[in-house]
Amino acid sequence: MSQTTELIKLSELPHGTSAQLTDIRGGHQLTRRLLALGLRQGSVLQIVQRRGQGLVLATGAARIAVGAGIADKLWVTPQVTAPAAETADLNSTAEC
Repeated sequence: MSQTTELIKLSELPHGTSAQLTDIRGGHQLTRRLLALGLRQGSVLQIVQRRGQGLVLATGAARIAVGAGIADKLWVTPQVTAPAAETADLNSTAEC
């Protein structure tokens, strides 16, 4: 049950994978802009659409579009789900 803490660029995150925003490697202005949009360190987000080099992100109920330059400055930690545990839970409920 080891969870990796591998940081990757947001632009490299696979479509539909949830991740936690871990680091913003940009200036003060970028950080302020992202905060105004509701993105901050610790936010859980997911790529819902790729539009050229840009991305549409989902965080909570919000949808936010970011360009390729910004996506390369946002570093995330992918969240790994445990499919084996989910399968075990489904099997135990099916037996009841």
